[in-house]
Amino acid sequence: MIKVGQKAPAFEETAYVAGEFKTVKLSDNKGKWTVLFFYPLDFTFICPTEIERFAQMEGDFKKLNAVVVGASTDSEFSHKNWYETDSRLKAVKYPVIADTSHRLSSAYGVLVTDKGIALRGTFIIDPDGIVRYSLVSDLSVGRNVQEILRVLQAFQTGELCPVHWEPGEKTLGKA
Repeated sequence: MIKVGQKAPAFEETAYVAGEFKTVKLSDNKGKWTVLFFYPLDFTFICPTEIERFAQMEGDFKKLNAVVVGASTDSEFSHKNWYETDSRLKAVKYPVIADTSHRLSSAYGVLVTDKGIALRGTFIIDPDGIVRYSLVSDLSVGRNVQEILRVLQAFQTGELCPVHWEPGEKTLGKA
């Protein structure tokens, strides 16, 4: 399993990107922050709420020099069908990886092998390709995208940030 402080596993995978199939590589994001999130399955109940929220906040991540990338073990064809027919997902512009080989979900330690699906994993990778944040949870509760943005902002201060720190507030000094 990947650990915080280690180099993020490289990837080169097929993704659905705003109506097209493209190859997406972690190395494409060199010099930028990457927020990689895994979700269990297309056509489910909690997943579209998270995916939609990432789309709504994608501009906030971009302002912080961060790229959002989603992933599930579904095929790119499943992604295309779901993203183009569910009104909540039509605004998604970021890449959504089709991890049908399970290489990516295995590399990041989120694969539920007997079910062939990913847990809800979120990874913040810095511009040098180092994993700075990792949060993995069970399938039944969606993640808070606003909190992921706050954590990214805290990392970008380069300083020690206390609990409930918000941008503009005082930090505890240099890390």
